[in-house]
Amino acid sequence: MRGVTVAPGAHDDAPPLLDDLMPWSVAPLRFGRSWIVAPDARTLRARWDRLVAAEGAERDALFRPSRARTPASAVAALPGQRTGTVRWAREPGPCPEPVRVARGPFDEQWLLPDHRLIDTARPELWRVAGEPQLFAVEQGYVPGAAGPALLVTAALPEGRSPAGRPGRIRPLFRRPGGREPNLAPGLLDALGERYGHEVDALEWLAWTVAAARPSPAGCRVPLPEDPAVWAAGVELGRELLDIQVRGAVSGTKPRLPGGRRPYVRAAVPARPTAMTYEAGDEALCLDGGRVSPVPAEAWEFTVGGVRVLEQWFAQRTAAAEPGSLDAIGPAAWPQEWTSELLDLITVLALLGAREPERAALAAELERAALAAEPEGATGPAAALRAAGVLPPPSACRRPASVLDHQEEGPEGQFMLL
Repeated sequence: MRGVTVAPGAHDDAPPLLDDLMPWSVAPLRFGRSWIVAPDARTLRARWDRLVAAEGAERDALFRPSRARTPASAVAALPGQRTGTVRWAREPGPCPEPVRVARGPFDEQWLLPDHRLIDTARPELWRVAGEPQLFAVEQGYVPGAAGPALLVTAALPEGRSPAGRPGRIRPLFRRPGGREPNLAPGLLDALGERYGHEVDALEWLAWTVAAARPSPAGCRVPLPEDPAVWAAGVELGRELLDIQVRGAVSGTKPRLPGGRRPYVRAAVPARPTAMTYEAGDEALCLDGGRVSPVPAEAWEFTVGGVRVLEQWFAQRTAAAEPGSLDAIGPAAWPQEWTSELLDLITVLALLGAREPERAALAAELERAALAAEPEGATGPAAALRAAGVLPPPSACRRPASVLDHQEEGPEGQFMLL
């Protein structure tokens, strides 16, 4: 449901859709072959070396050809990446330097950024990635599911929920370097008039993180009449946003209050097979390994109906097909995974502890909407239509043209965008 319009003067008390407020969105990436992404970069280099060393039918089988990509595919380089554009079967070249991607909610992994290996890479996202870009990922709708409807990451996101549901990826800016906010033209000016101060793109995103709510049509964003409600929501949203991006905005790494920190009380075994939680001791157990304190809010935190910690663990311990490139991985649980787990526990605990505040804001917005006079009332979507902000121009739903740099096309040819 995109670009929905209402007849002028019609009563519309539903909050506007995020799809209209942040018009440019991109579907999830589709890797096509799971071996090109892994929780650690060393594994990707080992897989590449194994593939390059193989020959003939074995190489083809390891590559895992698809309708979109085979070793003979000719494709352009990904924007910003120095990788080969000669057909992989003829000249694989050196292993590309792995890059960080958000494989799922709060799960940053590593990807081989070679366009010859990725079925659907969404080059338009790579073109605008990098500081100060942030990506808002609208989660696929799951009726009754708890957890945030919108997540933000500084890493390029895959764009799928833990259950595999496709979401929408909405960059905060349409151009590299933080230029041209991905917002309906006139929206920030309208919000500034509504709340009595200049509103920028980051303030808008903070409000959206705190206030966005799921619906079958997509995320909806309530816009209150009261400037004080807006200010309180923005303050909460800034904190939630900074926690989600792990301090990338503030420059301060998130920490639990009161000096609490999760510690490894017993070392994680070489190959843990199960993750469990002991509520009484606030302990997370990975077979014989033990981490505490782990607040219940971290263990219970879900996105799209899936517990985030369990999904994170499953991504690192799931069995792989013997002989496949996916089967190549660390011989034992790496120390860096433990460090990432401790950071993840902190992030989820902080977010979970703020869920009551987010719920209270939602309830306040709902009460305000119910208290509005139905006769002659003008909902926020109708007000934005009256101001000419909605519906957004169709051009806003397409990526911006980028004319200030060249990109290498298939077989070394250059493209002008």
